[in-house]
Formats: sequence, C-alpha cells, structure tokens
Amino acid sequence: MYEQIASNKRRSFLLVFFFLALIFLLAWLFEQMAGMGTEGLIFAVILAVGMTVGSYYYSDKVVLAMSKARPVTKEEFPYLYNVVEGLTIAAGLPQPRCYVIDDTAPNAFATGRNPKNSVIVVTTGLLDKLNRVELEGVIAHEMSHIKNYDVLLQTLVVVMVGVVALLSDWMRRSFWWGGGRRRGSDKGKGSGGAAIILALALIMAILSPLIAQLIRFAVSRKREFLADANGAMLTRYPPGLASALRKISADREPLEAANKATAHLYIVNPLKDIRGPVNRLFSTHPPIEERIAALEKM
Repeated sequence: MYEQIASNKRRSFLLVFFFLALIFLLAWLFEQMAGMGTEGLIFAVILAVGMTVGSYYYSDKVVLAMSKARPVTKEEFPYLYNVVEGLTIAAGLPQPRCYVIDDTAPNAFATGRNPKNSVIVVTTGLLDKLNRVELEGVIAHEMSHIKNYDVLLQTLVVVMVGVVALLSDWMRRSFWWGGGRRRGSDKGKGSGGAAIILALALIMAILSPLIAQLIRFAVSRKREFLADANGAMLTRYPPGLASALRKISADREPLEAANKATAHLYIVNPLKDIRGPVNRLFSTHPPIEERIAALEKM
C-alpha cells in the first residue's frame, strides 16, 4: 500500500514537471521565432494568475451549480453523515460539507479549494445501492482527494493547459502574420540554426495542445490511483472500495448532471467506456479493472 502511494506521488510530480518544461520550451520558441516573447510572457502570466485565483475561489461553487447538487442536513441523511463523521476523525481533517445530487445513478466526487473549505457530493443512487463498507470506501476515496489537495492540483493543471493552448495559438498566428519569416531573415538567410528553430516551433505549435491534454489526463489518472490507495489505507479494508467500484461501473443508468467539464471529478467516469488504448489515453480515469487489481494486491 505504501509503495503504491509513493509510486503515484513520484509519477504525478514527474508529469507536472514535464508540463512546466513544455511551457518553458514553448515560451522560448515563441521568443526565438517572433522576437516578442517578453510581452507575451507577461500577458500569459497575468492571465494565468487571474485564471488560477478565480478557479481557486469559485470553482467549487461553479461545479456544485453545474452538477445540480444541494446541501443536506444530518436529519435528512443521517447514514451519510455518520460515515463522513467517522472517516473525518480517522483522516484528521475538518469535516467537509455534504451535498447530494438527486439522481439514481451511483457516483460521487469531492471539491473545494482546501480541507477547510471542502465538499463531498454523492448521488442518491449511491446511497441506495451501496452497503456500509462500500460507502465507506467511496467516502474514504473522496476524503483522500481532499487531503491530497487533488482539486487544487487539477485546477493548476487545467490552467497550465490553458497557457499551453494560448502560447501555441500565438505561435501559429505569428506564422500566419509572417513573424517566423522575419525572425529567420534577422538571423541570416543561411542560418541552419534558425531554420531548425522555426521547424521545431511549427511542430510544437501544432502538437503541444494535444501533448498538454494527454499530460492532464495522465495526472488525473495517477491521482485516482493515489486516492484509491489512500482511501484503502484510511478504512483498512481495500475490498470495500473494490466492491464499490465494481457496482458503480456496472451500473448503466446515465448520470444526467455530469458533463465533460465535471466528469474528471467523479470516482468513476460517468460519461463513457474507456476500454481500448486510444480511449485510455484520452480518459481522466484509469480502467476499473486496473484499479480493482491494485486494490486486491494491498
């Protein structure tokens, strides 16, 4: 269990590091190609900071509104509150607020900018279809997302995807405006180095948004594995979460409140099947079979 947690932390760190390296490479290529990188970088930083601050303070409210989640009281769902209270004490966290989505499809997610301002959201279908140990496994998984600041990490990654898209778009536009040709002429017509830089800039301008999205999905998948391992450690009963994952993934009722903007938050992807190598690359969740296999090895 501890090896699984340590491995996923290392892989998540490496993916984020690679993401930052991609951004710096794009910024350098843009400056080399167009000669206007400083102003562009300042604007990109200001935009990224504004997006980050807005996401940090308001993303949870937006997600709850989009998901049609409503706050609930202990009197309305004492069973849910009892499980959340027990796992909160075990995790050593402030108790998150509880929200419910009135939908028969079983699923759950966590949101909030930090443990003090966190929310756990479950569907009524989850409460109806899971037994006690399965519900504890799901709540422990979501508690782990809160404790590991996964929502904040995902916000950071989304912002980095936006910065990559912005830089690559500027690079493509500079080609259309002739900036690349001007930069090449400034360095000399016979300069092989300038031609290599221009070719690399063109390739990265086209491919970097796709690479950024693939890294984002990979980070999300690693954090799901990490939350599974942390959740199993919290309950000390991996079979509970494994059984819950089987039930949720086997349920074919559509979750009407879910969409592409919020699907990555849920414990199981509510939108589509991820079987096949191509679908796995573009999925925010690892295959259920792999998650269950990892839990069964603990």
